[in-house]
Amino acid sequence: MLQLDQDATRDALEWRPLIEALRTMFREGCESPVRHHHEFRIPGEADGTLLLMPAWVPGRYLGTKLATVVPGNGTRGLPAVMASYLLNDARTGEMVAMIDGGELTARRTAAASALAADYLARQDARHLVVVGTGRLSRNLAAAHASVRPLSRVSVWGRDAEKAQAVAEEIGEELEILAQPADDLEAAVRDADIVSCATLSEAPLVQGAWLQPGCHLDLVGAFKPTMRESDDEAVSRARVFVDTRDGAMKEGGDIVQALASGALEPDGIEADLFDLARRTLPFPREAEDITLFKSVGAALEDLAGAILAFETASARTGQSTSPRILPVM
Repeated sequence: MLQLDQDATRDALEWRPLIEALRTMFREGCESPVRHHHEFRIPGEADGTLLLMPAWVPGRYLGTKLATVVPGNGTRGLPAVMASYLLNDARTGEMVAMIDGGELTARRTAAASALAADYLARQDARHLVVVGTGRLSRNLAAAHASVRPLSRVSVWGRDAEKAQAVAEEIGEELEILAQPADDLEAAVRDADIVSCATLSEAPLVQGAWLQPGCHLDLVGAFKPTMRESDDEAVSRARVFVDTRDGAMKEGGDIVQALASGALEPDGIEADLFDLARRTLPFPREAEDITLFKSVGAALEDLAGAILAFETASARTGQSTSPRILPVM
């Protein structure tokens, strides 16, 4: 059995191959039940969340992610999301790999946003605003930079020192101008892409700030009670999601907009299955504001886990069977 720690998982999941692996899996599909979602009490602080996410491709691979989300971990200097991923041979049930689930989650989440942006963001998008300073912030910048010619990244966070540190890391990694943003409204008004990854309970990005042609990427707010954008942002935008069932059940930005009437169910134009399969016409006009809401899907974890397993196995000279679908 192959074991991939955080560094090995990161090394096996380069951005472009990972984005293409997700595109292929959304196009081809897999068996992916709705994830199990359970709250657990943590005395003296906000509740944690336990997620169980299975998915499989019949006759090939079966995977399960066990993840926890603990909002209070930020005060401990720990990631909010921790996870492990178990990958099995779907023909025999044999475990073939144990993969660092936190790194897998962080990278596949950013890759899904970049996949959506590859369809929805303007081709000439150059200024990215990242809202949030957690683990995902750096990954989102790198993933978006792999699909659009970014020349500038602005980072906003409630903690100015963290925003400064994240901006410095992004600038060094991508060799790009990256700066902290003191004024979120001013940054959003100047943005081509706004990518939010927070655990906010209240809207951060206001629809009135979004300029024509902007793409809004909402990654956080994975519970119905959470939200990163207001009703005006949803009503002004063409709305897309990673999966309809997940977003309409768990994504606070979508759930609350549906409840208020700012969004009708048929106002969601497409999900990543539609985008990858090109089953619906959705040409983008230069002035369109687009909004993509993701809540994560077991399909994405499975695609990333297979890619990590097969990439790492190939590098060590190990054979793998069965094989992942070809990346197109």
